[in-house]
Amino acid sequence: MAEARIFEDLKADHDRHRDLLEQIGTSDAGERKALFETFRVEVSAHAAAEEESLYATMLAKPDLRDDARHSVSEHKEIDDFLGELADIDIASDDWMTKFAEMRHRYEHHIEEEEEEMFPAAADGLSDAEEARLAETFEARKPAELERAEANPPGGDERE
Repeated sequence: MAEARIFEDLKADHDRHRDLLEQIGTSDAGERKALFETFRVEVSAHAAAEEESLYATMLAKPDLRDDARHSVSEHKEIDDFLGELADIDIASDDWMTKFAEMRHRYEHHIEEEEEEMFPAAADGLSDAEEARLAETFEARKPAELERAEANPPGGDERE
């Protein structure tokens, strides 16, 4: 069976995020600021749309609930990192140290999702549920991008 569209969508975002992380880690402070803002907006929108689609459905299923809760808590952790990074001089060594810590946590998070959570969810969801989740994710993402652009990092007003 082909990979469900919801998981394809999420993995495509993860691949973009990995690319941005690499670019941020190798750029000068001037480029880094714009790249980091792009990353922050993308990750914030991705997390919100993912929570409103996949995780909301997983939370309703007892055998998937713990995975969803774990991932939501990691989203909050990443959002906190983004807020901390926004408060540090982007040209400083302190920023690069905090960025490296956030990058490690985020890459661990998306690897865990792709290798463990997505396969477990795929086993626990019907084809119809997966199709509905993709539609929900794809519909929510543009609105969440607008919301993320308008709100500072670490100030998650969705709480």
